[in-house]
Amino acid sequence: MRNLARYVGPMVLGLGLANHALAGEPALPAGLGGAPAQTQEPSLPTGLGSLEVTPTQETKAAPSAWDALDLGGFYELRYGHRLSGVGNYKDTTLGEARFQIESTWSSDWATFNLTTDLVADQVLEDGAVDLENGEGWIDLREASVLLRPLDTLDLKIGRQVLTWGTGDLVFINDLFPKDWNAFFIGRDDEYLKAPSDAIKASIYVGGITLDGVLTPRFDSDRFIDGRRLTFFDPLAGGIKTQPLALSVAARDQYGDDWEGAFRASGQVKSFEWAGYLYRGYWKSPMGFDPLSGQNTFPELNVYGASLRGPLGGGIAHGEIGYYDARDGGAASDPFVPNSEWRFLAGFEREIISDLTGGIQIYVEHMSDYDDYLATLPMGMRPRDETRQLITVRLTQMLMNQNLMLSAFNFWSPTDEDGYLRLKANYKVSDAWQIETGAIVFYGAETASFFGQFEDNSNVFVSARMSF
Repeated sequence: MRNLARYVGPMVLGLGLANHALAGEPALPAGLGGAPAQTQEPSLPTGLGSLEVTPTQETKAAPSAWDALDLGGFYELRYGHRLSGVGNYKDTTLGEARFQIESTWSSDWATFNLTTDLVADQVLEDGAVDLENGEGWIDLREASVLLRPLDTLDLKIGRQVLTWGTGDLVFINDLFPKDWNAFFIGRDDEYLKAPSDAIKASIYVGGITLDGVLTPRFDSDRFIDGRRLTFFDPLAGGIKTQPLALSVAARDQYGDDWEGAFRASGQVKSFEWAGYLYRGYWKSPMGFDPLSGQNTFPELNVYGASLRGPLGGGIAHGEIGYYDARDGGAASDPFVPNSEWRFLAGFEREIISDLTGGIQIYVEHMSDYDDYLATLPMGMRPRDETRQLITVRLTQMLMNQNLMLSAFNFWSPTDEDGYLRLKANYKVSDAWQIETGAIVFYGAETASFFGQFEDNSNVFVSARMSF
């Protein structure tokens, strides 16, 4: 029983989104602006020079506070359909009408950011608002204030999307929440990153940046809980066929269930380096409580480092992290995961004009593997002591870069399974873009990580108008 959560969100902590693919900090992705360049106005024709106009009271009026308000957003329709039926799950994986409003208001002392989505969802139709899981008719993406009390200090307080690390759709030291449902059903890539309710401080000293993030109450991943997508249920010995929510013991006590993350980063010549610390909990429910029958979020510390820079005509990056199971792992508690090492190495470059490729090798190595095997329930499929994952990305720009074709494949030679993401995005105009794609899971066994999601393979299409 202790391994139920290992099949619900077990290695998803290793998947993630590259910083350069996101905006905001993550910002996952705000805009840069500047005053228009001043130009020399032509002199008036002879005889008109005496017609100088004296400014009136109206023309001298102070600018309105609204002048400091920047508004934007989009309307979007997005639909996804399952490639094969399963149990009592709907064939529709995605059916949304989404309206996002993004606003920024700046003053001399602060910048206020508010981004919210209004959503009509035909898959989960109950309409109950859950801001933590992004469900219901409203999804609050950001509500924050950025303060600059000192030239060397930034403070950002409130709901915000955070990211760091070097991986392309693979995370090691980024322990901020992810939305795995969004990633597996074909929402826009920006929705892989879920928001945090946190305080972020950035200090700039002597070429080094120190970032600290305090989350007063634990923000978990928006993990696969069985309502929208199927997964392998080890207790039943097969694929889940009923759209019922996984029972999970929440960590929702302010002050007690807090998270802290720290990063020191800088640059040596053309290479960017960073060191990381995290204190909190496994982001998906990796543990199990046999008394309550609920899955749990065991305690976790993470220590890591990364390096990124130019190499061989492209960009190389590497990352390492040690996942320290503070509960002791199987040696002291058979219902929590063991500690493990995680490694990532990647390289990307332009292959030919407008065609970019990237490859990554990712490895997980479990500590105290003998203790894990000794406590594994009879008949349960064991994880490998070392799990390997290889990713390949190809991106082709066509038609004056208005058409983008992309393919991203995850393949695990140890699990013999994978996950392929295909997408075509066409920019019709400055305001309109359309997109279609496919998400395909495959594997030799239904109990493997990607193999268990095979019934969730789907195709999707969307239309978006930005303003």
